[in-house]
Amino acid sequence: MNVYETDELLGQYLGFHFGDSHFGVGNYPARCAGICQELMAGRDKKRALDLGCAVGRTGFELARVFGEVVGVDLSRRFIDAATTLQKTGEIDYFRRDEGELGERVTVSLEALDLARAAEKISFATGDASQLGSEHVNYDLIFAGNLIDRLRDPGAFLEGIHRHLAPHGTLVISSPYTLMDEFTPIGNWIGGYQRNGSPCTVYQGMKERLSQHFEEIQPPQDVPFVIRETRRKYQHTIAELSAWRRVR
Repeated sequence: MNVYETDELLGQYLGFHFGDSHFGVGNYPARCAGICQELMAGRDKKRALDLGCAVGRTGFELARVFGEVVGVDLSRRFIDAATTLQKTGEIDYFRRDEGELGERVTVSLEALDLARAAEKISFATGDASQLGSEHVNYDLIFAGNLIDRLRDPGAFLEGIHRHLAPHGTLVISSPYTLMDEFTPIGNWIGGYQRNGSPCTVYQGMKERLSQHFEEIQPPQDVPFVIRETRRKYQHTIAELSAWRRVR
């Protein structure tokens, strides 16, 4: 079974997006949305696309300032949860402590001041590498923790400009956790030696985006923590880069 379709991962991601912060690390999906909003200051904010949206927090946050937001993810379980939250304003999940022990936790959009934003967002299952013709003319595309989960990230990067409006903004955030089970090694765009020198995923992105984009700020680190159990957490540091379509 796809790990992203399990009860365990669904609960972890609902906690990651909407639950408590841990060890002084702020809410990652909300922080990414805040950076996107800062980058869009003074620019059109009609439509935004949250690619690899998981259970939707970044999309809800973007809907505070955008006229329309679409969230797309390959996981049916994640999209069903995000849609339930969008339509009903609440969803609950199991927060595991250890073994079978834990408690049910309720997420409320009202408590997060996101109820009004929910009116401007919709969610759909889909493959980020095969977006339909309806996904065009976005002023912003955010791809969070996605690039290292694509089968062919190079092809994705070389075609993503088609889905942005002229001068639209692309924001990519990822810890670059390259794994052959998601991306065959032959499709990696970095994380290896090339001609005797290290080639990073960021360098690979820059090379592929240069035909249609210019980078608009230096990349920055954005940490996050995912709670697995009461005594086990993932502490990860993503790198966020921002690009503007020029061609």
